[in-house]
Amino acid sequence: MKKNHLLFVVFFFSLAMSAQSSGAFLLNLYGGYTFSDRVDFDDSYARVEDGFEYGLGLEYFIMDNASIELKYNRLDTNMPLYTKTALTGGITPGTQLNAGDDKGAINYVLADYTYYFMDSSQQVRPFLGAGAGVAILETPKSGSGTYFAWELKGGVKIKTSSPLSINLHAYLQSMSAAVGYDYYWTYYYGPVAVNDYVSTFQFGLGASLSYDFSK
Repeated sequence: MKKNHLLFVVFFFSLAMSAQSSGAFLLNLYGGYTFSDRVDFDDSYARVEDGFEYGLGLEYFIMDNASIELKYNRLDTNMPLYTKTALTGGITPGTQLNAGDDKGAINYVLADYTYYFMDSSQQVRPFLGAGAGVAILETPKSGSGTYFAWELKGGVKIKTSSPLSINLHAYLQSMSAAVGYDYYWTYYYGPVAVNDYVSTFQFGLGASLSYDFSK
């Protein structure tokens, strides 16, 4: 039991020592290029085209090598919708159904956790992170909707002698939305409706300029 108490004291002391370097508060300005993805529906499919993604975030270091961040990013893009099957009126498979009206956007509001390798005295610090939140989807025809979203990221922070630093990173963002129902026949209950979900998976490369208010 005494050994457990000793381990707890050592752990608490180590955490307190790390926290002495915490408290840094950063403003991050984001810019990146996000690549396209295809989203399949039952009788059609859509493309979320590639485009420039931009935004800002507020990052707070809870320890020397870990931070939490609230950020907003926006991707302005085209979302063409194509048919998979032949439709009445001579519409053949592969025909764009919303030609001339396919502009949309995805607004990401995410809470991120980032872990930085090496201590804060190093000029170059690799990092890994993940986040979750919501995506506000602005579609060409159906208005806007709010859906669950998440991201994974990894890169390096390059520090300077000033309060400014640069992050170079890669990211994977995803958004999931309910688009209707699939129906299944069951022995006891007959037809049962189950929500049908689709997800986007978009990879991107980006950079952010950070300003550290604690310096």
